[in-house]
Amino acid sequence: MAKPDKPDELVFLPLGGSNEIGMNFNLYGFGPPHDRRWIVVDLGVTFGDQTTPGVEVILPDPEFIEEHADRILGIVLTHAHEDHIGAVAWLWPRLRAPIYATPFTAFILREKLREADLLDEAEITVVPLGGTIELGPFSLELITLTHSIPEPNGLAIKTPLGTILHTGDWKIDPDPLLGDVTDAAAIRKLGDEGVLAMVCDSTNVFVDGHAGSEADVRKTLIPLIGSLKGKVAVACFASNVARMDSVVRAAEANGRRVCLVGRSMLRMAAAARSVGLMEDVKPFLDDTEAKHLPENGVLYLCTGSQGEPRAALARIADGTHPHVKLGSGDSVVFSSRVIPGNEIPIRNLQNKLTENGVRLYTERDHPGIHVSGHPCRDELAEMYRWARPQIAVPTHGERRHLMEHAAFARDLQVPQQVTPRNGDMVRLAPGRAEIIDEVPAGRLFLDAGMLTPENGEALRERRHAAFNGMIAVSVALDGRSRIVSGPQVRALGLPADDDNSMDDILDDLADEAEAAIKRLKGEDLDLDDSIETAITRAVKKASQRIWGRRPVVETTVLRI
Repeated sequence: MAKPDKPDELVFLPLGGSNEIGMNFNLYGFGPPHDRRWIVVDLGVTFGDQTTPGVEVILPDPEFIEEHADRILGIVLTHAHEDHIGAVAWLWPRLRAPIYATPFTAFILREKLREADLLDEAEITVVPLGGTIELGPFSLELITLTHSIPEPNGLAIKTPLGTILHTGDWKIDPDPLLGDVTDAAAIRKLGDEGVLAMVCDSTNVFVDGHAGSEADVRKTLIPLIGSLKGKVAVACFASNVARMDSVVRAAEANGRRVCLVGRSMLRMAAAARSVGLMEDVKPFLDDTEAKHLPENGVLYLCTGSQGEPRAALARIADGTHPHVKLGSGDSVVFSSRVIPGNEIPIRNLQNKLTENGVRLYTERDHPGIHVSGHPCRDELAEMYRWARPQIAVPTHGERRHLMEHAAFARDLQVPQQVTPRNGDMVRLAPGRAEIIDEVPAGRLFLDAGMLTPENGEALRERRHAAFNGMIAVSVALDGRSRIVSGPQVRALGLPADDDNSMDDILDDLADEAEAAIKRLKGEDLDLDDSIETAITRAVKKASQRIWGRRPVVETTVLRI
């Protein structure tokens, strides 16, 4: 007797962005377990830190959904931040699904696809604000929200088993300056119709009150910039187009022309103008034109607020920018927050600027020069009052954020809460929400332009060498395995002192390597691999005695 078909299920599966802030990669599946159809919501990156030497960009591993790529109905992008679209150009060739985005996001994405030579292959459908998308059993409606970039959208994902509100990144800004206010009426309407689950941003769940309005930032920036003499630079996130606009208006209000410095700034300005934003401001100067203006007549709007080593502000601080120089009497305004993990590079950048005589203004000493783009607790409470979901699914946060968000939703009388980690498959319907499966959910590192596994050998060796140093040993042997030259030993990243000069230490290691060769007998003397292994072990053991470390040892045996 044939087994009855299993019933349809509605599942949520984060492969990035849950248990971390950034690298958002969310899947929604509908159908029986053996034949689900999928939509992808966002496909972003995160960035490397001191634990990933040489790796600046990290992507979610699409292994699970790549195996089901023929069942992906579409990739829907909520907005144009890197942690939501930055992986598309890298991973689209593995998924090859149609892409849906609003005009501003589509403009940014096209530039990325053009750089990857994929523009003619990837199919992008531009969806108007407030528009709808029909993808098999999924009927999606774009909900206008406010955030720190143009055209942020929530998604009302309607299915035969219920409606999901996927918020993306958002806040409630009564005066966002660019774009419309949050469409509270649309969210209330969803709540009246019934929201099964809300998958919601958790970034500021520990922060009371409201995030604040961009209009208040502009009111603060105008008098601040007006009080500054000499050259002024403002660093902010290039993607925060409302902040760019505020800085430009503050500059013009104080008789300063604006020079955009950094490729991302130029790209975002072009994207903004493509959708009709910032059309009434004076033309931007390039950095060669700005050099000819009086010092109090120019404002440099720069990338690099997070201390990125190749960004414009870092080059200015190092004195290596070809056209922009800042020194005594000049000012830099950091109109941004410190992203956790970037404290050290930002501090180093700010120290360099201060050493050059530049005066700094940050949100710590001038709180009004930045507001967050994510909801604080009062805004979260308001969103829950509007949507009234049956299930709260916190996302976009570290573990502590997700757990606090779930507790907060419980206090707000949301009946069910689920806090998945990346790779946890959550069944939203039918029945009670629960985690029903776990799938692979790793990371890919962009290392020297190549995508490598998270625990790849190259990075593992680099980390080991960064902490323990490296030793290279070379020795030349004749046909009877007698030493003709060497062993020669070189050390990188290892210390010496007055009592133990590096020459003496290297001689000691060379003696250990020679003794290791002489201890070999029989056929081991005829095998280069055996000789290399013996030398490597002896040198590592001696290094442990000398330094208390086991460096990377590379041994080369030459036959003459």
